[in-house]
Amino acid sequence: MFARAGRLAVFCRLRILFTMARKDDHTFDISFYESILRRDPSYTEVVEILGGLYTKAGRIADGLKMDRKLVRLQPENATARYNLACSLALSKRPAEALAILAESIALGYDDADWMAKDPDLLPLHKRPEFKILVDLVRQATNPKI
Repeated sequence: MFARAGRLAVFCRLRILFTMARKDDHTFDISFYESILRRDPSYTEVVEILGGLYTKAGRIADGLKMDRKLVRLQPENATARYNLACSLALSKRPAEALAILAESIALGYDDADWMAKDPDLLPLHKRPEFKILVDLVRQATNPKI
């Protein structure tokens, strides 16, 4: 089993910060995190990072695979479900995306402003169900007294 403590863990954390700061070619980062995932397939932070990197690199199907895996590993994680909904929307699967987005909200996802402007969810913006979900989150986070 891959040890998450010690120098390698520190290196991984530094690499995560470096990855988040870079916006260009993700080839090295993808290779780096894939090698870690081969050693520990349940390393949730790496699964999450790879999902984002694959999507940024235009590898939508690979990003979808990682997002599905993260939801299997962390079924109660609202953000993981939100990211899965994004991948489904980008994969032109709007009905599934809306269903998973509703699940993420039920689990506590509460950033209506980001949801309304998230470019990954753009394929859903014209659907009335999407507007209902955004309004639902807004009402839940800004209840009228």
